[in-house]
Amino acid sequence: MRRADPPGRNVLWRAVGGQRRDVVLGTVVGMGHQTGEALVPVLIGLAIERGVVGGDVPGLLLWLAVLAAVYVGLSVSFRFSARAGERASVTAAHHLRTRLVGRVLAPEGGAEEGRLPGELTNIATEDAKRVGAVAMALIVAFAATAGLVVSAVALLRVSLGLGLLVLLGTPLLLWLGHLLSKPLERRSETEQERAARASGVAADLVAGLRVLKGIGAETAAVARYRLVSRDSLSATLRAARAEAWQNGVVTILTGAFIALVALVGGRLAARGDIGLGELVSSVGLALFLIGPLTEFAWVNAELAQGRASAARIAEVLDAPGAVAPGPSAVDIRARGVEGRLTLRDLSHGTLRGVDVDIAPGETVGVATTDPADAAALLRCLGRGADPDYGAVELDGTALTALGLDGLRATVLVAEHDADLFEGTLLENVTAAVGAVPATVTVAMAASGTDEVADTLPDGVDTPVTARGRSLSGGQRQRVALARALAADAPVLVLHEPATAVDAVTETRIAAGIRDVRSGRTTLLVTNSPALLAVADRVVLLRAGRVTATGDHERLVHECADYRTAVLT
Repeated sequence: MRRADPPGRNVLWRAVGGQRRDVVLGTVVGMGHQTGEALVPVLIGLAIERGVVGGDVPGLLLWLAVLAAVYVGLSVSFRFSARAGERASVTAAHHLRTRLVGRVLAPEGGAEEGRLPGELTNIATEDAKRVGAVAMALIVAFAATAGLVVSAVALLRVSLGLGLLVLLGTPLLLWLGHLLSKPLERRSETEQERAARASGVAADLVAGLRVLKGIGAETAAVARYRLVSRDSLSATLRAARAEAWQNGVVTILTGAFIALVALVGGRLAARGDIGLGELVSSVGLALFLIGPLTEFAWVNAELAQGRASAARIAEVLDAPGAVAPGPSAVDIRARGVEGRLTLRDLSHGTLRGVDVDIAPGETVGVATTDPADAAALLRCLGRGADPDYGAVELDGTALTALGLDGLRATVLVAEHDADLFEGTLLENVTAAVGAVPATVTVAMAASGTDEVADTLPDGVDTPVTARGRSLSGGQRQRVALARALAADAPVLVLHEPATAVDAVTETRIAAGIRDVRSGRTTLLVTNSPALLAVADRVVLLRAGRVTATGDHERLVHECADYRTAVLT
């Protein structure tokens, strides 16, 4: 039975194979460079044999000229090989980062499950870099092999025994180096995993710094990070010890091997089996072998770390999606969208048998007595998860039968904690539309973002830091709302879009949403009286079920549960 490939092998070889041209170019030039390096001791030996021992001055000058030409070639070939290898490494890492970002942002989701944002960032940077470095390691490995082969052939010409010693001893040394790299591979994977976890916790704490300070939880947060960081440090030290142990043992073995080659060559020269020039060549080749053998130790370490990182990358790339398109997914955009949204006997999480029919162009409010009901509803509407039972339908077609890309563009779910991105305020608002159409100006006015821009030093061109930390909570919320409105989606679901603003601004925003979304299907999942008042009708979810339906004023007067949920 064929064994399954280790996790990450496909990632590793696909990344390197994608840079085949540069890898081949770097390998060919690198092999030429190593061949030239191996020939240097041979040329020096010939120069000594002809010029010093034989007294042939023209011959000495000739071989010195050849040696000078070889050194010029070595200089040029090293630069070309290093450039090709570096280009292959950084390009492979870039393509891996692109694939990882694409997988994390894929409509089906799932890649981020169980991983902090900082952890994903570490995988996309450090792990991708280590896998990319395998391209350079392969170039170095092939080049070092060429140097060893040329050295062995040269030594065979000097002495059969010396040549066989190199040819038979080198594979044994490489095999031992491979065995010694196994502990490093295991510990490297653990090191990267712990480092990624520490990065994730750090990013999480920085993102919530204001909240932590507000509740006086800095001490607990520092203690949490110190614990995770200490684990990461311990894993890093274990990996460093494994690498140092591997390098130390390989260096000892390599030194012993080189000494053995020099000893055999010296004994041959003492017996008169080889001449002075051949002895110099033999010793020079023995010293040259230190380079390729040391490079093989480095290659083994790079491959061990690259395999460990590739396995971590494969876990993200191969993560199962949170949802999946049906076997014959339909692109809703191709047939036009009316905007009728139907919840048919919907059960998911805390929801139980929810039936709601929203007509095209209708604005419906959904109030809940339990935030978990709102969270479950948003997951189903945005297809962050599929219903346990029942269905959500758009224009009579279940969302599970629609293509994810078309669905995301048609049904926009804007949650209240949506993040902003690094860039200007205007770039954040136009993130979903690219240019600056007329809808952007209207959306900014409706959400109160124009007022935010007026208070900033450069207006809409004011830079916004990552996650909008340079803005207040209310300002971030208004910019995020403007972005959702500017997208002008056929169906828009807004979740508590005005919780961080004052009552006057909230009333203005509610009127703005009503005007901008007139004639477009809109669902307001909120307990805000101001927002529910502008809805055509309101649905109350209590204990996961629809318990009341009507306009806001009627429900306030007739439904005690609604009053409790909305007015207290």
